[in-house]
Amino acid sequence: MVSGTLYTYPGNFRAEKVLAVAKISNADVKVDDKFVFGETNKSEAFLKKFPLGKVPAFEGTDGTCLFESDAIAYYVANKQLRGGDSSLQQAQVAQYVSFAQNEVLPAACTWVFPTLGIMQFNKTSTERSKVEVKAAMDTLNKVLLTKTYLVGERITLADISVAYAMKMLFENVLDVEFRKPFGNVVRWYTTIMNQPQVIAVSGQPKLAEKMAQFDAKKYAEMSGKGDAKKDAKKEKKEQAPKKAAEPKKEAKKEAAAAEDEPMPAPVKEKDPFAALPAGTWVMDDFKRFYSNNDEDESIPYFWDKFDHDNYSIWFCEYMYPDELKLTFMSSNLIGGMFQRLDKLRKYAFGSVAVFGENNNSTISGIWVWRGQDLAFEKSEDLQIDYSSYKWTKLDSKSEETKKKVEQYFKWEGTDSQGRKFCDGKIYK
Repeated sequence: MVSGTLYTYPGNFRAEKVLAVAKISNADVKVDDKFVFGETNKSEAFLKKFPLGKVPAFEGTDGTCLFESDAIAYYVANKQLRGGDSSLQQAQVAQYVSFAQNEVLPAACTWVFPTLGIMQFNKTSTERSKVEVKAAMDTLNKVLLTKTYLVGERITLADISVAYAMKMLFENVLDVEFRKPFGNVVRWYTTIMNQPQVIAVSGQPKLAEKMAQFDAKKYAEMSGKGDAKKDAKKEKKEQAPKKAAEPKKEAKKEAAAAEDEPMPAPVKEKDPFAALPAGTWVMDDFKRFYSNNDEDESIPYFWDKFDHDNYSIWFCEYMYPDELKLTFMSSNLIGGMFQRLDKLRKYAFGSVAVFGENNNSTISGIWVWRGQDLAFEKSEDLQIDYSSYKWTKLDSKSEETKKKVEQYFKWEGTDSQGRKFCDGKIYK
């Protein structure tokens, strides 16, 4: 039986997932009640065991050290939760764990975090996330039409992982009206979250009665901006020299002037692409044309409008193909990368494909973006996945590049090793 200590802060849904799995598996996992986030995980002793300083982190009684909640959950899970003896069911469990991380969580965080005051609100990103959540729930609703659990006839890591990825959605934004078309998902979610072991960790499940909205005041308080403003006003008031009494009329004028004085504009994060020439090519126009027309029309349209001086074309190849196993997981890897590159979306278009079959696949693609340099090196926020790929700048005027663009925009052909096209995703 697995036993050890879990390091986390209260209310961490990823840690709750691990603890629920531990309880179902009868694993002896205790939470370190002396853990202080921001202190303990920055200590030399902690970083020696867990170099990233991330939580949840697990330390077994045998000295085993693990980070990343899915890995910890798998480690503390029993054989049944992992998929039993069936290699197919094991693969299906892995499929849904990946689905939770790459399809559900990014959209859930983008939608819910602003309502909790954790993240600034962005209307475009939120609306896109709502569409992505609906797509994920529609997929699950069809799967669960004739099934109680996602994999097999008993609860598995698939159910626990997806349910906890959706927990913040159900508790905060999925109101009655939104849930109505997804009865199978609601039934399944409440079944999982009402398991005695899950209730022991997370309490009775809650379903949102009203869709939570972004609260600017809450965000200001959470980010510290609200308090800072109050402190600044207080300090300014205390330091201001007292003025001699003046006529009431003049006082009123000064008061009106003070009220009319515009608030200082919030400091915006510098956009490294905004300073680059926009050129003559309107990328949004091409994205719409590509989405609404066949490739036989959209590819000539691309070359007819493309601005060679202010935009560049790049070829990417995943550098660790030996690590790729199931093709759906390779596809999810692409999807995860796209989710984490939201800040680049305004300036880039990409078509990335999986070639081959299970246990013999590669990932490669074509990217187009503003500027002539490697886009990811312009901001740390973009440097999450790009180092796993080899990037080659292509000659946008060569015939070879035109053939490669056509291949990837059409999702056809083979890779350099002769593997046939399997699946693809468009970044737009």
